[in-house]
Amino acid sequence: MSDSKVSGVVHLIEDTKTYGNKGFRKRLVVLEQEKGSFTNYVPLEFIKDGCDAVDDIKVGDEIEVTYRLNGRRWQKDEHSEAKYFLNAEALSFRLVGDGGGAGGTMTEKVSRSANDAFDEANEDDAPF
Repeated sequence: MSDSKVSGVVHLIEDTKTYGNKGFRKRLVVLEQEKGSFTNYVPLEFIKDGCDAVDDIKVGDEIEVTYRLNGRRWQKDEHSEAKYFLNAEALSFRLVGDGGGAGGTMTEKVSRSANDAFDEANEDDAPF
C-alpha cells in the first residue's frame, strides 16, 4: 500500500501524550480544509520522535503531510464486543506556508514502522 498526502492549515496542535509502560508517545495535529460550504478537519497522529518534529510548526501554518492509514482491532476480553479503530499516522510533513504568506520547503521524517506503535503499547492502554 502506498502512502498518501493531505494538505491544509494547522488548526490545532495538542501536547504530546504518553501511554503504556514503555512510554509510547503520540501527538495530534488537526488540519483544516475549506470544502466549499463546510470546513473539513483532518486529525493526524505524530508518533515517537515525530512528536518533537511538530515543534517546528504552529497554528496557522499551511503544511502538506505524508501519512498512512492504520487499523486496529481491540477487544477487552473474549466476551466483550470487538472494536475497530482507524487512524492516520503522519510520516513526514512539508511546510507550504506559515499563515503570513511566506513559504518553505522543510521536510521532517517523523516515523518508523507502521507496527512500532502497537508493539510498544500495552494491550490495556491502547494508543487511540
